[in-house]
Amino acid sequence: MTPSRKKPNINCSPVDTSHFFGFAVSVDCVIFGFDENVLKVLLIKSDLPTFQDKWSLLGDLVELDEDLDSASYRVLKDRTGLENVYLEQVHTFSSVGRHPAGRVVSTAYFSLVNARHHQLRQLANELHWHPVADIQEMAFDHMEILNTCLAALQKKIQEEPIIFNLLENKFSLRELQYLYEAILGVKLDRRNFRKKLFTTGLLVDVDEMEENVPHRPGKLYTFNHGRYSNMKKKTFVGIDF
Repeated sequence: MTPSRKKPNINCSPVDTSHFFGFAVSVDCVIFGFDENVLKVLLIKSDLPTFQDKWSLLGDLVELDEDLDSASYRVLKDRTGLENVYLEQVHTFSSVGRHPAGRVVSTAYFSLVNARHHQLRQLANELHWHPVADIQEMAFDHMEILNTCLAALQKKIQEEPIIFNLLENKFSLRELQYLYEAILGVKLDRRNFRKKLFTTGLLVDVDEMEENVPHRPGKLYTFNHGRYSNMKKKTFVGIDF
């Protein structure tokens, strides 16, 4: 009877692990923005021959002195100049052939930024905001990553009010509804939408009206950060549309 082979455990046995260190770890950032009532994502053109001229997410290899979160914040800051923005880890992608350069395991994050008020840092390749609904094909497995992060965002905005990271400090209910609809991909009933939002108590009427809009001006509101902080301590109940 052939004895079973004992599998090495790196945490308790002195084993040869050299062949495990022949691959890289990376991060990919799905940076969402909202502009002209459209949900957009920030993309850059790949210059790898395999994916020549195809659009890809912003990402990079994790440096030896970085953890995953630090690498993601670095990518975001280098490309957009932004700091202290909403960033959330979503999923790790590890298909063997996902990168033509070799074995690369990537962890995806999504970020929410105000697309209107910052300058993109053009480092090399083209860097543009693209409507999420228009994207049909991407380099690597980035289409899968984008769809996974979009699904995570759709779930998250109904559990926590992170959606306000995509808006100006002052916004109309019309704009807020357009944003929810753009992310969820559905048409929401106007009256029911507003009723549910007002029930949360998270909106503050700033006693101002929209200006220079092609429709009847609506009231402007802001997000009540203080009330939300108090609600979190008692467990915030999300908004289910």
